[in-house]
Amino acid sequence: MGKAYSQDLRERVIVAVRRGASRRAAAAQFSISASSAIKWDQRFRETGSAQAKSLKGKSRSPLEAYAAWLLALNVAEPDLTLGEIRDRIEQAHAITPAVSALWRFFSRHKISFKKNHSRQRAKAA
Repeated sequence: MGKAYSQDLRERVIVAVRRGASRRAAAAQFSISASSAIKWDQRFRETGSAQAKSLKGKSRSPLEAYAAWLLALNVAEPDLTLGEIRDRIEQAHAITPAVSALWRFFSRHKISFKKNHSRQRAKAA
C-alpha cells in the first residue's frame, strides 16, 4: 500500500486552486494526478481540511462478536491449536471460521501461538 502525500503538498495544491487555478492545472503544476487534486479540493470544501484519511482499516471480522468467548477460551486452555479452537467455536456457536481468520483475530489481540519452553512444547520427542 502506498503512502499518503505530505500535508504541505496538499496545502500548496489547495492554495493554488483558491488563487484561481483549475484543479487540473494545479495537479499538473505539482506533478500529481488530477483525481488527487480534485479529491483534496472536494474534501477541503466539505471539511475545511485536505488532511489525509487514515490508512488503517477497521476490523470487519465476524469473530469480534465472539471476542470475549475466544479470549476466555484461550485463558482457560492456552495450549489449544488454532484448528482445535476452530472446532470448539463451531460446536459452541455454529460458525466455522478459517484458521487464518482466527490467526488474524489473535494477532490483533496480541496473542501468539509460538512454541514456548515453559510449556514443554518445543522439546524434541
